[in-house]
Amino acid sequence: MSDQDQSPSRLEILKTMVAQNPGNSFVRYGLAMEYRKSGDLEAALAEFGSLMAADPNYVPAYFHWGQTLEHLGRSSDAREIYKKGVEAAARAGDQHARSEIEGALALLG
Repeated sequence: MSDQDQSPSRLEILKTMVAQNPGNSFVRYGLAMEYRKSGDLEAALAEFGSLMAADPNYVPAYFHWGQTLEHLGRSSDAREIYKKGVEAAARAGDQHARSEIEGALALLG
């Protein structure tokens, strides 16, 4: 087995980083996205939930949290997250994120 095979995965590195600094929203967002990328959508939802409980103004997470909920067929939950994301983006003055989230919300109907 090569040394590369024994190196920690990106997921393991991010989990360690979150454990060391759970208040780091960027790292927690990265972990949620890595779970999502790996197909572990329930773990991704848990991380998005933890992130948003600690930092409800972390605007980038709303879009991807809502998308993850949509992938799981949870449209009404996604709609609620998108609405909260629109509010958070408006508070932050982030018109680009607000527009993206509003677009996702409109697609849900």
